[in-house]
Amino acid sequence: MPLVTTKKMFEMAYKNGYAVGAFNVNNMEITQGIVQAVAEEKAPLILQISRGAREYASNSYLMAIINVAVKENHDIPIATHLDHGDNFETCKQFVDDGFTSVMIDASKLPFEENIKVTKEVVEYAHANGVVVEAELGQLGGIEEHVVGVDDVEKHLTDPNQAVEFVEKSGVDSLAVAVGTSHGAYKFKTEPKLALDRIQQIQDRLPGFPLVMHGSSSVLKEFIDLINKYGGKMPNAMGVPESAISKAAKTAVCKVNIDTDLRLAVTAKIRQVFAEKPSEFDPRKYLGPGRDAIKAMVKHKLQVLGCTGKAGECI
Repeated sequence: MPLVTTKKMFEMAYKNGYAVGAFNVNNMEITQGIVQAVAEEKAPLILQISRGAREYASNSYLMAIINVAVKENHDIPIATHLDHGDNFETCKQFVDDGFTSVMIDASKLPFEENIKVTKEVVEYAHANGVVVEAELGQLGGIEEHVVGVDDVEKHLTDPNQAVEFVEKSGVDSLAVAVGTSHGAYKFKTEPKLALDRIQQIQDRLPGFPLVMHGSSSVLKEFIDLINKYGGKMPNAMGVPESAISKAAKTAVCKVNIDTDLRLAVTAKIRQVFAEKPSEFDPRKYLGPGRDAIKAMVKHKLQVLGCTGKAGECI
């Protein structure tokens, strides 16, 4: 089947209490590992490209890889998504390039400006059959010993603002700040997520899909492998999978995963280099990295609850 938008995916995810995995792609092996896992688990899929990926591999190469994956997996609904587009021009480019979903992230701007920029993207994207995600609030872990209650409130998405933002911008989904954070060092202590904030937003916007960014779990097995084979990643900590599973049963219909992909491939490559120091064939270490990604993604699909849901999202 051709590429799809996230509209049907989110409708079914909301209705049936699961979330769709949105995985960042940077090269062929990462993409193959993700798609192979999704195909075997028969799950819907969002493949997304960040600014870093665009700078590393370019849109044309990444889209060519994605197009092959779509062609070879005609029974799996796949959406392509621009992750963190920072201005109208970037979002327009991705709409014009055939992406089915774009994110405009103007969350650093004042509230009214965020609405204005988002609405501009929405109008152009919708006219071309593309859906739009926006962001409201600032990502950052909730650590009581670091920030006070007032500071935490400033970072979290305000439920009343969320209603106004959605109504005025016309956006299709909203990335909300509930205490998650990007990267492998999200927290210094046992993480706390404001899951009650998700419920408050859901109560005010019934049926509207929410998105969780910064939701990699920084799995211990990969951190241990990296450290065992020469890496130095002390105190790396991510979002508990139990919290992600809970969120996936609410209005959260999309969960972004990037760091866990990087950790999986890096851990396996380090292991190969340590156990076979004479190895110089990229296929012999990128292949195991791809296999690690595949296994990790299959596990994540179970956490999100979207295994076996591909058919209902077509």
